[in-house]
Amino acid sequence: MTQHLQRGLTSRLITFMALGMAIGTGLFLGSASSIMMAGPSVIFAYMVGGLMIYIIMRALGEMAVHDPVPGSFSSYAHRYLGPFAGYLTGWNYWLLMVGVGMAESTGVGIYMKQWFPELPQWIWVFGSVVMIGTLNLMAVRVYGEMEFWFTMIKVVTVVLMILGGASMIWLGWGNGGQPLGLSNLWSHGGWFPNGMQGMVLALPIVVFAFGGIETIGMAAGEAASPERSIPRAVNSVLWRIMIFYVGALFVIMAIYPWNQLGTQGSPFVTTFAKLGIHQAAGVINFVVITAALSGFNSTTFSGSRMLYSLSHKGQAPALFGKVNEHGVPTRSVLACLACLVVGVLLNYLLPQSIFATMMSILSFNTVWTWVMVLIAHFSFRRRYGKTGFPLRIWPLSSVACLAFLLFVVVMLGYSPDTRVALYVGAAWVVLLTVAYVVFGIGRRMSLADADASMV
Repeated sequence: MTQHLQRGLTSRLITFMALGMAIGTGLFLGSASSIMMAGPSVIFAYMVGGLMIYIIMRALGEMAVHDPVPGSFSSYAHRYLGPFAGYLTGWNYWLLMVGVGMAESTGVGIYMKQWFPELPQWIWVFGSVVMIGTLNLMAVRVYGEMEFWFTMIKVVTVVLMILGGASMIWLGWGNGGQPLGLSNLWSHGGWFPNGMQGMVLALPIVVFAFGGIETIGMAAGEAASPERSIPRAVNSVLWRIMIFYVGALFVIMAIYPWNQLGTQGSPFVTTFAKLGIHQAAGVINFVVITAALSGFNSTTFSGSRMLYSLSHKGQAPALFGKVNEHGVPTRSVLACLACLVVGVLLNYLLPQSIFATMMSILSFNTVWTWVMVLIAHFSFRRRYGKTGFPLRIWPLSSVACLAFLLFVVVMLGYSPDTRVALYVGAAWVVLLTVAYVVFGIGRRMSLADADASMV
């Protein structure tokens, strides 16, 4: 067996991977809850959240272009903040990827059950684990190509919805030839029907819709030309968010009064039905299944690469640092799949509650990852100064983003539905700390040795 990953991800594949991560079930299904909370002002919430995510991605992108290593932000935390920070960040992210993988595979089961209600949910979950596991055991280019096609389905759906909705707004298509105009955006309580508080309360929901986009950094270790592909992918994050989130929700809320959308399921189903597509529910169900498979595919990829990176730093068993002749860390992939099988069991025992439970308790891990990216980037800048792909308006941009993430943490504790994330996250950090300090797990390699092993 060889010891290193292969750089098989082209610029096209990484760009579409980034695009796919920005368009997920948070847009197709989760947008309804944020609309009901904020009304039309949810558009501003997505703008603010998108800008913060862009700052995080620019910070990560600057480090990834300078040093495209496996493990991404875990390796940067290890290098610039110390082994303990890298250890905590790596294992937190691995747990996040396994947990989100369970949730996404559960999503596949839930959506498939709409078509085949007679079959138990766990069968579809198990089938998705087998399918995605097989794809991730192939060469990394196979993973990239599957993400390309998963993303293409989502992009085409959103673009068609925006174009069709715009035709209805300005040309009257689907409305008897009478243009709808834009008055629905302000005619039902104004832009802020629930006050500024409504928009503020929606911000955590909006932010977590972008969870997983940091996988761009994980892909840097297998990018064929990271100095070109990573900047291209990162720079397109902001305009993607504006088009696919802000543009889509602008059109949806111009067509329908915002206070009616939450009572009719996915806003996309409602809009396609208005356009005369009577199979709208089936179409969106298919798209959401591909979105869930796409997220599942990405989490399996990222989780296995993080385990591979931790192994090379002496913070996970050495066997996970091996790759096959195609440069795939097969043992790390199989370890992630073994954990995901637990999700199959949970779907058998708790089919009604596992999806919401997993997504709510993993919010802490997502914020931890983003915070560590920004803090590691501070140390990186102090060491190297301004590099070839710099974060703009640094350090003010990073300070503003850290303050925003602190606000998100406060909001997690404020809401009874997400407070459990802080409890579970704190317990996980304590467990990892005890393992590191008391039992010496994760302290088997010095920082200099870890740097050398990643070359």
